[in-house]
Amino acid sequence: MTDTLPRWRLVLGRYAGDSLGGGGSLSEGDLRTDRALDFLYSREHHDRGQREDSPEGTLGPSQLAVPAWLSEVRELFPKETVEILEKHALERYGLHELVTDPETLRRLEPSTSLLSILMTFRGQMKGRVLDEARRLIRHVVEEIRAKIEPEVRNAFVGGIDRFRRGHVKTARNLDWRGTIRRNLKHWDPERKKLLVEEIRFFARRERRLPWTVILCVDQSGSMADSVIHSAVMAGILSALPLLKVKLVVFDTAVVDLSGYVDDPVEILMSVQLGGGTDIGKALAYCETLVEDPTRTVLVLVSDFCEGGPPSRLVAACRRLASARVVLLGLAALDAAADPAYDHAMAGRLAGAGMEIAALTPRRLAQWLVAKIS
Repeated sequence: MTDTLPRWRLVLGRYAGDSLGGGGSLSEGDLRTDRALDFLYSREHHDRGQREDSPEGTLGPSQLAVPAWLSEVRELFPKETVEILEKHALERYGLHELVTDPETLRRLEPSTSLLSILMTFRGQMKGRVLDEARRLIRHVVEEIRAKIEPEVRNAFVGGIDRFRRGHVKTARNLDWRGTIRRNLKHWDPERKKLLVEEIRFFARRERRLPWTVILCVDQSGSMADSVIHSAVMAGILSALPLLKVKLVVFDTAVVDLSGYVDDPVEILMSVQLGGGTDIGKALAYCETLVEDPTRTVLVLVSDFCEGGPPSRLVAACRRLASARVVLLGLAALDAAADPAYDHAMAGRLAGAGMEIAALTPRRLAQWLVAKIS
């Protein structure tokens, strides 16, 4: 029991010291941990209007600067805990210095949650801060890409290659010159005959028209993880044969980023999270990108919380479905695929011809293969 008291002291904070008695005393290492935690979580007391007094012999929040705090937490805690602390610092306690000072930003642990915050504050970044933000975004993007690209490529290879015709063994495809050359070693001089053991055929190139995949992505604040994975997914899909990828992001405005589909970092540096949502306007714009409806897949990534007229959104969905565009509405596209969305609007879109789901990138790849093969 005695060994657990210092841990409880760290969990409950410095005001619990007297209640725990002597069992709550901290070692030198625990004191460093306590100061690091107190720097952040003592703000909870301040936000509630409680008095901030620093006991004698300790360092209160005012005595520890943000860069020094970052160094401490990275030394004291494992990576996963550091990411949580940094997320709390930014989202709960508003320590925006973490993403507006270049030296501080350089020390941050790259993570998906940090990337979301950088996208939120991108409009306030300039110069060296912007360079550091780009470096962090590239790091996270490459981590995500390395994880999901093999799964996506395997899904397409396994799905599409089964439908490709290779060496079709018909008389029309017979390579008689190649067959003779291949079997010359089997010439029988006594009988003056060529013994054919291997017949060669030409592999005819199958003509296949490309499919167009339009990713229409909601950039409202609640969709941060899905925006990140959509940008990475666009880059992976654009590198595959027989796929032409277009990318549109929207809030109340619509931005066509199709020219950057092979550069997820540039896409994410162009996104501004937050604002309203006009899905109908975005879907109407995507209609103008459709060239061959029967070979087009439109993937709408959104929480379906429509800020514009719902009737306009449903009407656009019906027009696309009537034109035989393949429609998929994704309430989430990320590693967890754990969505929060407007079920009523999703139901109306489903009734208008749009399939609704929440998928991981791998599952999206498998869905695409099933639809276009």
